Amino acid sequence: MKILSNHYNLQVLFEDNHLIVINKRPGDIVQGDKTKDTPLSEIVKEYLKIKYDKSGNVYLGVIHRIDRPTSGIVVFAKTSKSLSRMNLMLKEHTIQKTYWAITQNKPEKEGDKLIHWLRKNEKNNKSTHFSKETKNAKKAILNYKIIKELDNYFLLEITMESGRHHQIRCQLQAIGCPIKGDIKYGSKRTNKDGGIDLHARNIKFMHPVSKKEIDITAPVRDEKIWQSCI
Repeated sequence: MKILSNHYNLQVLFEDNHLIVINKRPGDIVQGDKTKDTPLSEIVKEYLKIKYDKSGNVYLGVIHRIDRPTSGIVVFAKTSKSLSRMNLMLKEHTIQKTYWAITQNKPEKEGDKLIHWLRKNEKNNKSTHFSKETKNAKKAILNYKIIKELDNYFLLEITMESGRHHQIRCQLQAIGCPIKGDIKYGSKRTNKDGGIDLHARNIKFMHPVSKKEIDITAPVRDEKIWQSCI
């Protein structure tokens, strides 16, 4: 972990010559957008530039993104070879991701497979769920199970069989279990930091170069409700 010139406390979970894995904070954006806020990708580039005393440009490929208000695992590629191989693995669904979500309501079932069709609205950056096949909507599948009951909240562990826009947030809203802090998808109130209680907890995949199994878990936030989850 290294504090950069912009005072960003970067939590590096894994790094080798090909990949770097970061535990993202809620509120940080992975890749640049119309807000013009400094993205995590640029912060990681600065980290690498300082760490390895590089004078020129630093290569960094964005393999995947997680929503701005969420926290947890984000994997970046340090070489074009690892980027192309990881992109192929994503396409072939050979990367296993596990999320934790804190919900306000308890799902009717202790565990279930949720199947919906989601349609993204570009104007308001929001997805709408449908219970059956609908025009311009994409099929979304996730599996959840309740792993802990908290005071007034419930901790769900989630794995996904598809990767749609705001999929977890939208599908949990569909079953009446919005994520704590996620007012866009039905939560009653925001969190103080503007984030939502969704955390990319674990990732497993075969290393694109060494072919060794990589298994990384991201520590939860240093907040009372999250600390009570572990």
